[in-house]
Amino acid sequence: MAAAKASAMPLISKLYCSSSQVVLVVRRRPHVVNGGGFVVTDCSQKVVFRIDGCGVLGTKGELVLRDGNGDALLLIRRKGGMVEALSIHKRWKGYTFDYEGSQKLVFTLKEPRSSCLAKNNAIRIATEPKGSSFEIKGYFPDRNCSIIDSIGNIVAQIGVMKEVDELMASKDLYHVVVNPGIDQAFVFGVISVLDYIYGESTRC
Repeated sequence: MAAAKASAMPLISKLYCSSSQVVLVVRRRPHVVNGGGFVVTDCSQKVVFRIDGCGVLGTKGELVLRDGNGDALLLIRRKGGMVEALSIHKRWKGYTFDYEGSQKLVFTLKEPRSSCLAKNNAIRIATEPKGSSFEIKGYFPDRNCSIIDSIGNIVAQIGVMKEVDELMASKDLYHVVVNPGIDQAFVFGVISVLDYIYGESTRC
């Protein structure tokens, strides 16, 4: 029980940790709007988050997660350089900003080589400063995957509602179920990286 509580600590803000399960809807944007990305709404269609793709920043491998008012919550960057080029994994790092504007590392996501983006290839995430770990189980392009914590609990589930799936062949509209106590901003920071890795709406 204690381990489950530890994984439910807010990573970005307790404002995004609900005491009950939350279902949010993702709508992808065309690349011509804010560099692509997607918008996240609640059941009343109120915008909760916006994810801006790299096109709006003009920087490849850089994403921004914003709140419903458009204020930046997370800056997410893919690390580059010679060391990364030689590494098996590319690393994405998500940063929040403190009151003085300094960047604070929140999570690191290890991206397998592009040739290894198979359905059974695990993508792992480590958080700071506590060092909790998470893993992606399933296959994001199919909109059928989960974020799992280190003891096997499902943190968030990504899927397509049956009614939507029957109406739309594309995966531009899907839902994410976030479990109680889990930081929704962290979840959508991770999803924005998955979207980029698989060459979808956030990629230039």
